[in-house]
Amino acid sequence: MFRFLPYILKTLYRHRTRTLLTISGTAVALFVFSFVGAVQEGLIRLLNDRQAERTLIAFQANRFCPSTSKIPEDYARRVLEVAGVKDAVPIKVFMNNCRASLDVVVFNGLPAQKLRSVRDLTLVQGDWATFEKQRDAAVVGQAVAKRRRIKVGDKFSIGMLTVSVVGIFTSPDQSTEGMIFTHLEFLQRTKGLNSVGTVTQLEVLLTPDADPQRTSDAIDDMFRAGPIATNTRTKGVFQASAVADLVELVGFTQYLGLACVGLVLGLVATTTVMGVQDRIKEHAVLQTLGYSGWHIFGFVLSESLLVSLCGGLVGVGLAMLILRTSNLALGTEGILIAFLPSVSLALTGLAVSALVGVFAGLIPAWQASRAEIVPALK
Repeated sequence: MFRFLPYILKTLYRHRTRTLLTISGTAVALFVFSFVGAVQEGLIRLLNDRQAERTLIAFQANRFCPSTSKIPEDYARRVLEVAGVKDAVPIKVFMNNCRASLDVVVFNGLPAQKLRSVRDLTLVQGDWATFEKQRDAAVVGQAVAKRRRIKVGDKFSIGMLTVSVVGIFTSPDQSTEGMIFTHLEFLQRTKGLNSVGTVTQLEVLLTPDADPQRTSDAIDDMFRAGPIATNTRTKGVFQASAVADLVELVGFTQYLGLACVGLVLGLVATTTVMGVQDRIKEHAVLQTLGYSGWHIFGFVLSESLLVSLCGGLVGVGLAMLILRTSNLALGTEGILIAFLPSVSLALTGLAVSALVGVFAGLIPAWQASRAEIVPALK
């Protein structure tokens, strides 16, 4: 069929307006399909983090937003006494918006000497020595740095908080690249936060032989009668609880993705049918010249496939470019769901466009191949 490619291309070019409109519509639908897939992939990556099952998060019981959780920083020292605990890191969380948003800026304040041991960060600009000795220093994730156009040496402000950017980092976890890390004491003493001596949560690292559920219960029992009761969960459960509403919303977007596939199917099928009707006599002439019905079938099916695949290439390619350069993330309660462009997502989008092109062309191609020569010529 490749030797007939010039004929197929000329056929599509003869109706170039219709062809371009079909390719454009297909591109828009596959663009949306790719964005939906990127959100879903980011959510799956967040909820299926196996390493998160070996880390506990202890926060104030009955809190509804990180800013309302205030537990004594001294709890970290007491948690170290619990069997199965390797380390306990106090963390202060500050953000510009606790609700779901595409432009959430999340600050995590940690003891400077523990940051690199509990987070897998690689500085691409700046140095750790400056961060450790400067009180208002901050290292910024590459994703938020690109989105907010932040550079090393800048002063970055959100509300009442202003930090000096001394480094930009990358991380294997793309959602971590949407965060900013600074000193715990700096966040605690920032004017207006009023949180000296308290933290938002404790990140508890477990020993290899520790039972997460038993350790969680032991920590909560320890502070049940204390000044602030805690609620301790594995990091995976904690993240799933924080983004529970978003899980339903992202799940609903699956229907949007299916609707896009249906749109492409209907659009390409309509265009193919119109093309077949316009060329009834042409197909009859081809048959009189010796081309079989299977040749006609292949011509029509190839046109449908080519149009759909071209639209898929444009839509998926544009989506991957925007996702890669925009570093979008959907955040809520200090948890970020990164929009993850990937090779597998791009290949899935192209495969969907190819399959839709084939299915959209089957019936018109079959009808064209079964047409009788004499009635068609009339």
